[in-house]
Amino acid sequence: MDLFISKAYAAGEPAQQGGGMEMLLMLLVFGVVFYFMIYRPQAKRVKEHKNLMAAIAKGDEVLTQGGVVGKVSKVSDEKDFIKVTVAEGIELTVQKGAVSAVLPKGTMKSL
Repeated sequence: MDLFISKAYAAGEPAQQGGGMEMLLMLLVFGVVFYFMIYRPQAKRVKEHKNLMAAIAKGDEVLTQGGVVGKVSKVSDEKDFIKVTVAEGIELTVQKGAVSAVLPKGTMKSL
């Protein structure tokens, strides 16, 4: 019957407790990885988008987050809105934050 049942022996000394220094070091490494992998690239993207919105001028061809391509006809600095001409006689009022890219001149003609 001893073939199927293993024998139980008394436990030896309890395992040593790890010091707080290893835990602190692990948290520090995790913080550094979090900063370089998540926070820094996101902050860079936000800064680039803010500069893009500040540089929008009349006559620029823009692409909105909704996929609309048009030419900026009016920029309102105090209200953070722009007017985008999509086609002859059709203007849309768009929030500056909705602009995802400024396209090179002549892009609308090539579409």
